Amino acid sequence: MLKLYNTASQSLEKFIPITPKRASIYSCGPTVYDRQHIGNLRKSLFDDLLKRVLIYNNYIVYSVTNITDVGHLVSDSDDGDDKMEKGSKKENLSAKEISLKYTNLWLSDLDRLNIIPANHYPKATDYIREQINLIKRLEKKGFTYIISDGVYFNTSKLPEYGDFARLDIKNLKAGARIDIKEKLNLTDFALWKFSSVNEKRQQEWDSPWGMGFPGWHSECVVMADTLLHAPFDIHTGGKDHINIHHTNEIAQFKADTGNLMANYWLHSYFLTVKSSKMSKSSGSFITLDDIIKKGFSPLEFRLLILMGHYRTDLDFSWEAMIQAKNSLKRIRTFIDRVSINKNRKNLDIQVKLKKLQKDFKNAINNDLDTPKAISYIFNFIKDINIILDKKEPIPKRHIIKSFIKLDRILGLDLVIAKKDLSVQNEFPKEVLLLLDERNQARYNKNWEKSDEIRDKIKELGYEVQDEQNESKLIKI
Repeated sequence: MLKLYNTASQSLEKFIPITPKRASIYSCGPTVYDRQHIGNLRKSLFDDLLKRVLIYNNYIVYSVTNITDVGHLVSDSDDGDDKMEKGSKKENLSAKEISLKYTNLWLSDLDRLNIIPANHYPKATDYIREQINLIKRLEKKGFTYIISDGVYFNTSKLPEYGDFARLDIKNLKAGARIDIKEKLNLTDFALWKFSSVNEKRQQEWDSPWGMGFPGWHSECVVMADTLLHAPFDIHTGGKDHINIHHTNEIAQFKADTGNLMANYWLHSYFLTVKSSKMSKSSGSFITLDDIIKKGFSPLEFRLLILMGHYRTDLDFSWEAMIQAKNSLKRIRTFIDRVSINKNRKNLDIQVKLKKLQKDFKNAINNDLDTPKAISYIFNFIKDINIILDKKEPIPKRHIIKSFIKLDRILGLDLVIAKKDLSVQNEFPKEVLLLLDERNQARYNKNWEKSDEIRDKIKELGYEVQDEQNESKLIKI
């Protein structure tokens, strides 16, 4: 049985879905004001691993990953500029253009990493009315108050606030060195921020409390509830979401409905550089394009991530990338070596194969333990290479069939290498962005929009050819 570490209980639990053999997942997605660095992509790879393991265990999975395109301030403490407005000023593009640009680049990264698309990618700006309605309900129930810069959630009104993250609220207050200004409590957070009277925002809406925009912590509550009808099975995020963002999501939903938002909360840990969190200010902001420019493939980076457990910080280095490159080459070389042999019976190898499949499944079902699962693969390769060196018969078809099955979890294209989409860099960026937007439309089965974008691409002098797993560009 599949077991997952539930942050809510801080323990390993058997996964028991609300509806038998179905699993619903809500994942906190990117704030699309800039490129997503490889630390962000580790979280996306974790979400993909979770989904693949559920599918491997014969669950029907419905997943939602949100896109934050408003309301995420530079500081989680409700201070500073909105990241979208800041990105807009920096690049001299509208907030909408910034959102589209970096959403498309992120989706392109996901595709190159073999990440299975979510069923839905909702944008925060499409759910403003729902967020206003949530705040109105919280206001009616007495959980809000208004100060000069917005509407805030009064955490002291919810006795269980902070239980999820095991926050010591009393000691937090005693040790506080933060100016909380007009807030009633250190942990109170913004539900609706008022627009500045001195500056016109690009993204602002009228509300019962005045012109403004929603706080970051409300958007996930309404999108998850609207699309998955909370409570749902699994909510995922980065470990940095535990103390603030997810604690504040849980508080709003509990105050609004009295219920739990999700049954399982899973958190991916950081990809660090020299043991420090990745950031532009420290000069450690690395993108997938940077990986490719250094001569590595996206799938080599994918393997690097899989070789660390999702609940441990993983330190990135170019030496580690070389190891991942050699490891992927070792597996593919083994498969090539097996492929050139004739298919013959070998009961000893077939027993080893059954053991590999069993051990691999036990590892991934034990809190997604990919490092252990991959170690079983390399042990098997070592044993079979000895047999190949002796030129003994091997059950070629059984081995290849087994590796195809294991790759349903790993997503490394072990048997049939997928064409690296980075070769499409020869095409103009404008065309590539349109192609990514069209791929998103196809994922959402919006065929009318897909056809419109195809026509736009054709006007720019390029033809789109759709194949089973990808779309190719051809210059007319």
